[in-house]
Amino acid sequence: MRHRNYRLYFCGQSVSLLGSWTQQVALGWLVYRLTDSAALLGIVAFLAQAPQLVVAPVAGIVIDRVERKRLMLLVQLMMLIQAGFLAISTFWGWITPLQILVASASLGILNSFDAPLRHALAAPLIADPEDLPNAIALNSLIFNTARFVGPPVAGAVLATTSEAACFALNALSFVAVIAALLCIRIPHNQTVALPFGTAMREGVEFVRNSLPVSKLLIQVALLNFLAASYVPLMPVFARDVFHGGPNTLGMLLGSAGAGALCASLNLVMRRSVRGLTGEIAGGNLLAALALIGFTLSDTLWLGAGLLFLVGFGVITGNASSNTVLQTILPEGLRGRVLALYTAANLGAAAIGSLLAGILSDHVGAKTTELAAGAALLLASLHFRLGLEFLRMHLRPIYAALGIRHPVVPEGEAGAATRKPWIS
Repeated sequence: MRHRNYRLYFCGQSVSLLGSWTQQVALGWLVYRLTDSAALLGIVAFLAQAPQLVVAPVAGIVIDRVERKRLMLLVQLMMLIQAGFLAISTFWGWITPLQILVASASLGILNSFDAPLRHALAAPLIADPEDLPNAIALNSLIFNTARFVGPPVAGAVLATTSEAACFALNALSFVAVIAALLCIRIPHNQTVALPFGTAMREGVEFVRNSLPVSKLLIQVALLNFLAASYVPLMPVFARDVFHGGPNTLGMLLGSAGAGALCASLNLVMRRSVRGLTGEIAGGNLLAALALIGFTLSDTLWLGAGLLFLVGFGVITGNASSNTVLQTILPEGLRGRVLALYTAANLGAAAIGSLLAGILSDHVGAKTTELAAGAALLLASLHFRLGLEFLRMHLRPIYAALGIRHPVVPEGEAGAATRKPWIS
């Protein structure tokens, strides 16, 4: 936070992300209120994230070829317009399921640029490279603070006004990040002049030839495909399982957000990127066990507590993987590989959401999420078994980058013994 550019960016994104989570909750409630269809909930979530699979790799090449700050400003402006359209259409009663699907798809395309841009902009905002892992953790912190605060706010607004108010709040929130970007002063990033086809092949070849990068991307894809599928089904659990309304929906999603927030705080306090592979393995396993427990619970408070653990585990896995990737990536490939990370994260979550919605209409929401939790448990155990092999490939990379084991103060020697910082 001692870097001026990062402070501005941090403040702007904090407001914008709060608005985005408010809109996401309100959109799910609107869909279920209009249609009573769990399948349509999955389709809306799919359209909001699926473009990551197709557009994100192309977006990564664009990010490496253009001035990133200008592209970020354009994307934020387009997202403001999208939120404004939803607010006006819903307020006047013009909104239809088809319009929601179109708006979700357009948001998915914009997110294909927004997510990797947010990751790629982290490094230029920090003058001291040693502060980069902490900045990445803070990016996760503000995202998950919004994830914690946004759903309860959305629930309260929905209970007192309407979905249109949530969409309007999101539109206004983009003004903050646009203002922050206009005040930021950073040098133009190094651009890549390779043709699109060559640039894409170069990025894919790098991922294929780097075992740490490919293994981390695969585990991110599996984690989000299986664990993130619960999010679009929350209106079903809130209304049909726990017999509540918008406030119950906000409480459930807010509990998962609280867990995600605590996971981010845990990562912010770390001294080094070393040791994060163990955090990834633990986070995957925790998310799997908590998701299974949530599907078996019938009490609201128990379910909310287990969702807290799901949120903690998922964000521990995602943010730790992101930090390791950003640490070991060459600057010239940053946009392309981080776009693939976004595809593995949000794109896999989109497919998982679509399948969860369809299966829920046939076998029920509880059975669907129980199967997802069991599959994630198997995937997390497989990742844990191959952990030492991954660490063997990461150690020489860290050594070449000059990343040393953190010096532990004398008073914390006992804690260091219990939790080694070796990766």
